[in-house]
Amino acid sequence: MLDNAWLIPALPLAGFVIILVFGRRIGEPKAGVLATLMTAFSFLVTVGVFFSLLSRAHEDRHHVVTLFSWIPVGSLNIDMAFLVDPLSVTMALFITGIGALIHLYAIGYMHGDPKFSKFFMYLNLFIFSMLILVLGENLLVTFLGWEGVGACSYFLISFWHTRDSAATAGKKAFITNRVGDWGVMVAMFMAFSAVGTLSYSGINEAAESGALAAVTATGIALMLFVGACGKSAQLPLYLWLPDAMEGPTPVSALIHAATMVTSGVFLLTRINPVLHVSYDWVMTTIAVVGAATALFAATVAVAQTDIKKVLAYSTVSQLGFMFLAIGSGAYVAAIFHMVTHAFFKALLFLGSGAVIHGMHHEQDMRRMGALRKVMPITAMTFIVGWLAIAGVPPFAGFWSKDEILLYVYANNRGLYLVGVVTALLTAYYMTRQVIMVFYGEARWHDHSQEHGAHGDSVPRESPWIMLTPLVVLAGLAIGGGFMQLPFSSKTHFLGHWLEPVIEIGERDIKGTWAYDNKYLLLLTAVVVACLGIAGALMVYVKKKVPVFEPTILADGWKYDSSVSRLMGGPGRTVFSGVAQFDAGVVDGAVNGVAKIIASTSSALRKVQTGFLRFYAAILGIGVVVMLAWFLMRGVL
Repeated sequence: MLDNAWLIPALPLAGFVIILVFGRRIGEPKAGVLATLMTAFSFLVTVGVFFSLLSRAHEDRHHVVTLFSWIPVGSLNIDMAFLVDPLSVTMALFITGIGALIHLYAIGYMHGDPKFSKFFMYLNLFIFSMLILVLGENLLVTFLGWEGVGACSYFLISFWHTRDSAATAGKKAFITNRVGDWGVMVAMFMAFSAVGTLSYSGINEAAESGALAAVTATGIALMLFVGACGKSAQLPLYLWLPDAMEGPTPVSALIHAATMVTSGVFLLTRINPVLHVSYDWVMTTIAVVGAATALFAATVAVAQTDIKKVLAYSTVSQLGFMFLAIGSGAYVAAIFHMVTHAFFKALLFLGSGAVIHGMHHEQDMRRMGALRKVMPITAMTFIVGWLAIAGVPPFAGFWSKDEILLYVYANNRGLYLVGVVTALLTAYYMTRQVIMVFYGEARWHDHSQEHGAHGDSVPRESPWIMLTPLVVLAGLAIGGGFMQLPFSSKTHFLGHWLEPVIEIGERDIKGTWAYDNKYLLLLTAVVVACLGIAGALMVYVKKKVPVFEPTILADGWKYDSSVSRLMGGPGRTVFSGVAQFDAGVVDGAVNGVAKIIASTSSALRKVQTGFLRFYAAILGIGVVVMLAWFLMRGVL
């Protein structure tokens, strides 16, 4: 079965090609059904690969599938090859599994769209690119998928490109990610220069054996971290992700939950031996950036009024938690939170899409309220997602977030405090969202009367094709945390599974105060979640505390607007100056040399007449000159 792992990305690729060629003939809903089936079949193949790998001995869970020799140039030999190991299979499982549910949901959500077939063509291409990214045996194959998801994100975010905001958001995502792509390319150049290969096994083995110097490992790690900040929306490159909400809701769920934004976390986990041998401040930098991003995005989320913008900043914040885990040496906890986050965040985004669908494309939470009465299934599943992300036991998010905080406490108590404050804010703003959308007064009555947006229609529950993925994801958000429980080593199922990949970089916290008192820290996490929920209830239900939503938080601390002003003002001037320098000095020097050579060549060309008598005359003159020179030497 392992040799057939190439089918995992091949099936979504086949779906893309079929819809590309026959999409107009297939039409709606067959194009959506085909794309969904291809992703679902890919998930089934991944499950088969998982069990085949699981049947192997612990140290033998590593298999390379080589398709062909891709770039044989001198000492650079790169194969188009897939690495099948616990990390790549874990990623592929939730990419294809949750991806299939999002495809199914999109059949109902995109009903009636004139570009229905094209949408599913892009979705299948996105899934294919993401699978290439996580299955790549070397950095270049990963980079192929890395660029693929970047291009697909542009296509999908700006899918409704007739809206200026959507077109701008797509370009913003594409351009911002180019900064991160630069980091990955520089890391590849450094790795090949130092080790002579781009294969993960070669790079990691060089780090483990000591063949990779600490300074080189630090350079590679930092450049890959730059790439990770771009794809996984960390400060200062997070600003493309909130604007990605301009795409259709299934796109938001796909990008924010199971695919693109997890790329950076995956990449840093994949090269954990390199991080392990790099300078200590590299890990500290990753942890600090993660903590800062988590806290920053959480403060912004408390003042958002767009139902999807709250979830967008929540994603940025949760990704910050994952980077905080990586910087603390908790790779299992980072992957654990990535998986549980995929469950509950896909649920929340699809739930928000169901609300938007039922509210006739209204996204302002101030015009909602009491929707649980008319949309009970959506409300019930959304509440499950809320409890999971808020960190309420026994929901999935509680276990993964608690494990991160455990490692952070053992590593840096200052960052632990930041993590606790962020967890409290997460429980607060998610409770605020649930209250504004599903409880309180039905403000959509007033809106329909004042603005005529909805007429006399009442918000309605979504069709079964959209509700089924919500119910499945709700079940995963409830029970997904049981794959890694803190009670004993026997309940660390995910940790045992990932051990062959992370055994070098994973930090051992046994014997620390945090580990010995982990149940106290677990209880602290429960109290923090309850305080956040209680705070939101006091503000938005009991009305005993005034609402605190300053404009600066709603504007994202004005970071995005400040960057826009910088790039549009002084930045544009600097870039124009650089372009003029390039055209006048760099290109001028190159073109000047070319002109000198061209003029010299033109002058010399005149000597080459092609007439024999001319060449004979030149030869005669040369003979005379030589004889004269010898005679002069003899006389002197």
